[in-house]
Amino acid sequence: MRRESAGLLLYRRIAGGPEVLLIHPGGPFWAKKDDGAWSIPKGEFGGDEEPLSAALREFEEEVGLRVSGPMIPLTPRKQPSGKIVHAWAMEKDVDLSAFKSNSFALEWPPRSGKFRNFPEADRAAWFDLATARRKILKGQAGFLDELERMIAGDQQ
Repeated sequence: MRRESAGLLLYRRIAGGPEVLLIHPGGPFWAKKDDGAWSIPKGEFGGDEEPLSAALREFEEEVGLRVSGPMIPLTPRKQPSGKIVHAWAMEKDVDLSAFKSNSFALEWPPRSGKFRNFPEADRAAWFDLATARRKILKGQAGFLDELERMIAGDQQ
């Protein structure tokens, strides 16, 4: 069975150039990782759910905000794991002061029999494209390139 995820790449235009919204995964495995660890808000979906519906749902679950407006489909990207990620770009400036992610339970420490709750995302932040390229997971960097070309085309 093919694994697929869907997510949103929010961007905003500021004086210094575009910025994108990325999230940092929560939990103990990612706690000390930064560069190359951030992601667009996204998550897996089943065969009966439309990818765009999943992207909107996942954004709300991982960021704690509901968004709507025009969205531009980006080229799906195959990740190093083999998973396919579908993404949509959306120009929207959201206030991250209300950021709140849902949580998941994990046995921690391993084999301890104790389960702890961790946020799916422990941080959300706006990054300029150069910084975002350093922060984002390698398999998602193509979304930034595509967004940059799209924005450059808008300004011509």
